[in-house]
Amino acid sequence: MSIRITGMNSGLDTDSMVKELVNAYEKQGEKYTKAKTKTEWKQEAWSTLNSKIKNFYSKYASNMRFSSAYTKKATTVSDSSKATVITSSGAVNGTQSLKINSLAKAGYLTGGELSTDADGNKVTKSTTLGDLGFTGSATIKIGNDDPKTFEVDSETTMEEFAKFASAAGYNASFDEGTGRFFISSKSSGKEADFNITSDTFDGNRALAKLGLQSEDYYSELGNMRGNNLVAIAKQAAEDRGVEYSEDILNEFRAYRDEALAASNVEDNSIFAHKIDGEDAEIELNGVKFTSGTNTFSINGLTITAKDTTSDTLSLVTDTDYDDIYDNIKNFFNEYNSLMNEMDKLYNAASSKGYEPLTSDEKDAMTDDEIEKWETKIKDSLLRNDSELDTIASAMRRAMLSTFDIDGKTYSLSSFGINTLGYFEAADNEKNAYHIDGNSDDSSTSGNEDKLRAMIAS
Repeated sequence: MSIRITGMNSGLDTDSMVKELVNAYEKQGEKYTKAKTKTEWKQEAWSTLNSKIKNFYSKYASNMRFSSAYTKKATTVSDSSKATVITSSGAVNGTQSLKINSLAKAGYLTGGELSTDADGNKVTKSTTLGDLGFTGSATIKIGNDDPKTFEVDSETTMEEFAKFASAAGYNASFDEGTGRFFISSKSSGKEADFNITSDTFDGNRALAKLGLQSEDYYSELGNMRGNNLVAIAKQAAEDRGVEYSEDILNEFRAYRDEALAASNVEDNSIFAHKIDGEDAEIELNGVKFTSGTNTFSINGLTITAKDTTSDTLSLVTDTDYDDIYDNIKNFFNEYNSLMNEMDKLYNAASSKGYEPLTSDEKDAMTDDEIEKWETKIKDSLLRNDSELDTIASAMRRAMLSTFDIDGKTYSLSSFGINTLGYFEAADNEKNAYHIDGNSDDSSTSGNEDKLRAMIAS
């Protein structure tokens, strides 16, 4: 049989004992929680540093491995308002002549004004061809070599025709404010140009009602007489699949008279105006080149024509020493920034006595106090870290390498690129490199510019 002794009978304070045991477990739990938080912060610090190292490699170090980084070229244009040039490394150094004969244009059609329909109502997107006085049906084509077709009749609306032209691959809209169609090709050049036509008289009549016929159309139709008009009427009857009759001839006489009246209107607002798509043309060294755009890629030069010229421009291509120099300078700027940060992390002040705060401890502090406390810990997470030292040492050794070329030994110092003396360099900047003659570096700007001279030679 078991014997139980109560705290009162034994003289033991069991409540205190239990509390101490619970406190011990809580303290142990806090210890593990703080260690976990610290580990997570350290992982975040490494993740941030790894991203910077990867960015430095992919954006700077990797590209600097290739000869293309040291063969940059540039072309100067005698009048940059007329043309600009992008130069590839394969371009030939020297002076060339350029003349810009024409710029590329996109085809653009502005329709004639459709102010009111046959009943005097304002023309809108929902106005039909029937409202404009067109009867029957016809086929209309838009395009050039392989035009798209569209069947219209008296029920076809302005909006439906605009949608057809858009579906055919053009910019098209009917503007109710001006009562006009606006249709254009989506790119410049002859190949992208378009025309809106019909093979039948009724189709051309529908285009006239849509405001898409030129002044020449009205003039030509208005001048038709006798046999010409009869031939047109007979062809129209055949297209419609009906017998030719005097009524059809009279109908076309009426069309003719209407066209004649239109062609005599002093205000040309009823006629469509078309700007044809054109190719750009330049002459490079006396040889003509054409393009559907204003950009030409010729023998390593990408020439963008901006305006026509009456005189010849000169293009001077040479090695872009400044660009090569800037690439090297940018590389060292990024290297120094990364190396200085790693030195700062490795040499950080100790945060001994600082541990991540518990919820209760945070409740007793202000937000500013909490931030300063945690920053103190985070800044020291990679202090004296062996992995960080391994990475930084590898980078320092790489920069100290020498190379034998044609019997000569080269190092960074051969190009006037060195670290400062131990007592000259600021804290955590003792492994940073400085370029002699660099105007942006107060420490070495007064030294001889070996790097630029070496690039040029």
